Amino acid sequence: MSEYMKVVLVTGGSSGLGKAICSRLAAMGHKVYGTSRKADESDQPNGYSMLAMDVTDETSVNAAVADLIEREGRIDVLINNAGLGIQGPAEDIPVADAMRLFDTNVFGPHRMCRAVLPHMRERKLGLIINISSVAANFGLPYRSFYSASKAALDRYAEALSTEVERFGITVVTVQPGEFNTNIKNGRITPSVISEAHRPGYERAMEVLGGSMHYSRDPDELARVVARIMATPKPKVTYIVAQGMQKLSVQLRKVLPGRMFMGMVRKHYE
Repeated sequence: MSEYMKVVLVTGGSSGLGKAICSRLAAMGHKVYGTSRKADESDQPNGYSMLAMDVTDETSVNAAVADLIEREGRIDVLINNAGLGIQGPAEDIPVADAMRLFDTNVFGPHRMCRAVLPHMRERKLGLIINISSVAANFGLPYRSFYSASKAALDRYAEALSTEVERFGITVVTVQPGEFNTNIKNGRITPSVISEAHRPGYERAMEVLGGSMHYSRDPDELARVVARIMATPKPKVTYIVAQGMQKLSVQLRKVLPGRMFMGMVRKHYE
């Protein structure tokens, strides 16, 4: 898409990566709307507006999209950023918690696409950016369902991209590593960690908590999103990660599966 002023809808725009994306795009002159379940629509932080929306509620999604279309007449860019984290031994994760995660991380973007695509098709123009994760490339220990949800989102985006390209709509996946956001404090966790899994789980949490994973500025990701919006033919997938996280994605593609998983186990042990 060219660099003219765009109407941008960013789910999960009240904090973390979504807030950084909204702030940067608004500073560049785009008309930006963020969403949050408890948004105060009179609030305009850093030059963008907030809409009340729950991505797990189809009625809420459709109402907010219709409201935005009525205000602006179009949506040029949809950024599916809202998401949940989850951690815990896979065996200890209740099915209800896993379903809650998928409802936000996979079906939430699907609801958004269903609401926005008819308007983009009518104009024969649009860009959808799905914020995934480097975790989509491999199963992270004690974050099994998070990896699974992001992998599902990536495959969904691949299929959708092929289906809507003929309508002038581009679908892009962005895979960030860990950034300095509040998602690490808001992950779903099981109420009980079984004794069988507790030693491995606690060790893995020590590795994560003692790493530099969470030190990077979310604006780094926002700059990548801005670059994608200004690129006429963006890549299918952008990996926004450094160090071991970026290297892990590359190694996953070239190493035999058992060798790679052995490296993962050694890292967490």
